[in-house]
Amino acid sequence: MEREVSRDKKIIRTSIIGILANAFLAAFKAVIGLMSNSIAIVMDAVNNLSDAASSIITIVGTKLASKEPDRKHPYGYGRIEYLSAMAISLLVLYAGFTAFVESVKKIITPDTPDYSTVSLIIVGVAVVVKIVLGRYVKSVGEKVNSDSLVNSGEDALLDSVISASTLVAAGIYLIFGVSLEAWLGAVIALVIIKSGLEMLGETMSKILGERVDAEMAKEIKSTISSFPEVRGAYDLILHNYGPDTYHGSVHIEVPDTISVDALDRLIRKIQVEVYSKHNVILTGVGIYSYNTKDPEAIAARDRVAHLVTAHPHVLQMHGFYFDQEEKTMRFDIVVSFDAEDRRTVHDEICREVEEAFPGYQLQVAVDMDFS
Repeated sequence: MEREVSRDKKIIRTSIIGILANAFLAAFKAVIGLMSNSIAIVMDAVNNLSDAASSIITIVGTKLASKEPDRKHPYGYGRIEYLSAMAISLLVLYAGFTAFVESVKKIITPDTPDYSTVSLIIVGVAVVVKIVLGRYVKSVGEKVNSDSLVNSGEDALLDSVISASTLVAAGIYLIFGVSLEAWLGAVIALVIIKSGLEMLGETMSKILGERVDAEMAKEIKSTISSFPEVRGAYDLILHNYGPDTYHGSVHIEVPDTISVDALDRLIRKIQVEVYSKHNVILTGVGIYSYNTKDPEAIAARDRVAHLVTAHPHVLQMHGFYFDQEEKTMRFDIVVSFDAEDRRTVHDEICREVEEAFPGYQLQVAVDMDFS
């Protein structure tokens, strides 16, 4: 809880800095743009206002996301942060489309800009401010895993490029007498639109649900497998309910001699250890038992594993159990998403194992490659 409060404070503090900086820059750029009759500088000022608005959205989203779980939303409100990141993306898109329309109008009916030394100096200062602000906001966003801050930081860095481009256009006009203001405004607008679409796509992907980070999955499985009774951890499934908020389930493979009492204590220890080390709540721990008393079962497992892993799209076999009395055999296979038809892979494996072990009833489950 203390870590969550500290994270929220960092996000809000960084967002307030962004609001103040962007409001200051927007005011100065608007005055300069109107005085010099520069559409590019005016559009840049509008973009600064949209950045300030995005920081406000970040603050509101962070506050709402920190609400305690309730009856209607027992997993909390953490995903609101993704919605606020989406709102920022849409705001960036709106600013881009607006700037493009205004720039096209100026291309059709151009105005002659009138630059002053003071205006160019202020725009130059704005470039430096936006670079510093963008790097700071993005770095904080990456540290606290806030998509909203990362998006705001990337947008600020883009603004510095936009302002620098305005200076280039001013230099070309002052040296050659050619005004590229409107055309530059259109190019800037297209860059903003592209950035907004990329931000929106990344946020939508997280809302849909992405594969858990491979390194994180590896570390969690390693923690679980560190317990002496556990031979392996499989089928790790994590559900994301906001940045750094995960609930999940896993299967562990334990010997067939372990008692229910010992198993209950083991599962509780695993849940505590995983939450302590990785901040992940394991809501379910499934059990695979493996043969320890029957040498023929161990030999059968090795033979089946050889057959199964010979298939190029099979990533793993686990959960194997062999029962000679009941003439049954069960195991799970993880099939890659690269396989053209995962069901065909399953059927081929079943056929090969049945030929190798005639008379045995198979229970073969195809697991998704979640982690």
